[in-house]
Amino acid sequence: MSVGIIINPAAGPHGRRRVRDAVLLAETSLRQCSLKGLVRVTEQRGSASEIARAMIVGGATTLVAWGGDGTINEVAAEVAAARVTLGVVPAGSGNGFARGLGLERRAGAALRTALTGRVRVIDTGKIDGRRFVNVAGIGFDAHIAGVFNRLTRRGAPAYIRAGIRELRSYRGGTYTVRTAQEAFTMTAFLVAVANCREYGNGAVIAPHACPDDGLLDLVCVPARSLPWLLFNSVRLLTGTIDRLPGIRRVSGTAMELLADHPLAYHVDGEVHTGGPRLRVRVDRASLRVRVPAAC
Repeated sequence: MSVGIIINPAAGPHGRRRVRDAVLLAETSLRQCSLKGLVRVTEQRGSASEIARAMIVGGATTLVAWGGDGTINEVAAEVAAARVTLGVVPAGSGNGFARGLGLERRAGAALRTALTGRVRVIDTGKIDGRRFVNVAGIGFDAHIAGVFNRLTRRGAPAYIRAGIRELRSYRGGTYTVRTAQEAFTMTAFLVAVANCREYGNGAVIAPHACPDDGLLDLVCVPARSLPWLLFNSVRLLTGTIDRLPGIRRVSGTAMELLADHPLAYHVDGEVHTGGPRLRVRVDRASLRVRVPAAC
């Protein structure tokens, strides 16, 4: 077996209704590309990691993650550890990582790239020892990720409704950020640490982030009133959030996030709980991923 394709049937707004079509397309694409491979469907959160490890032991040199950023995160962690190659078929509700790499949105085209595309070597990040490929964060970032993970309906409209509802009651926290160059403390709405530019759906949190520059970009959004946050949320869609007064942005290879209480944080949308100090670092040139030839 040279290729393993891992499909998350619950990814995206359509969920399990399209899993049979996905499996058929994956098997057909393997034959068309004259590749020997295995197609597996995940059963629950965390099973993509288990399947990926088994496929690598079985000889797979390319693993394709077909799902959202959470599925990609699980597979990418195993791929990076084994130094094999990642392919991506974006099927989530936001697809921030795939959009950042210029991957095709249509499954057939994305699958061809995942199987035969050019290999690009990119960085990943680690926060509290957990790998992320797109964005990690604390504050509202982690809070809303937990809310989104509990939604029964997916997609941008559901996310917007949930986001507005949570904004009404959420209060910022006081965090200290330390890098080799500087340290500052501020009351923040969220602190995002980005390897790529956007959360998904065109919402750009770190306009200057680049996945192969050897750095992570940290963006700290100050705690402000609800009207201010709502009015300026359009900055995410215009890629200009870094121009807002009060925004703090730093980049570096290593950082620390500190508070006076245990910190909830997310990695690519998956929520975890750490201690009052979270260490963040870049893992440079740690992931081989297939991208379109023009990218």
